[in-house]
Amino acid sequence: MNLEEIKELIRVFGRSKLEELAVKDGEFEISMVKESNGATVVTPVAAPAAVAPSVEPVAAPVAAPVATETAVAASGEFITSPMVGTFYASPSPDSPPFVKAGDSVSKGQVLCILEAMKIMNELEAEYDCKILEVLVKDGQPIEYDMPLFRVEKI
Repeated sequence: MNLEEIKELIRVFGRSKLEELAVKDGEFEISMVKESNGATVVTPVAAPAAVAPSVEPVAAPVAAPVATETAVAASGEFITSPMVGTFYASPSPDSPPFVKAGDSVSKGQVLCILEAMKIMNELEAEYDCKILEVLVKDGQPIEYDMPLFRVEKI
């Protein structure tokens, strides 16, 4: 397995309701725990020294989660987070959200604000699309490459 499959496992775990996950495949082990603030802590368990350099960055058993992710991906495309931070659906707490499920958006339209290190970054649509589902809640911590919106290209 490769690094992308490990990232996919982390994304699926982040969106799931599971609080803890431990995966073991042969000598490779990885453990994930969600903290009370919603952050995911990933802990690779050391493999024997002879195997560690080649196994750690490229292996992770994700047979079932990959199938689940593939099934979800088949029903639409995703707009993912370009950074780690906090998701905000509106420009201020008393304002309506930038977009909601069912909205059609144009390329360049603001979808949300992502706060990273006290800097507010507007996330804009890269193409015309219809928002099928907002996958995160206002104020939720987000990870790099985490799906934020399920969309359909127009």
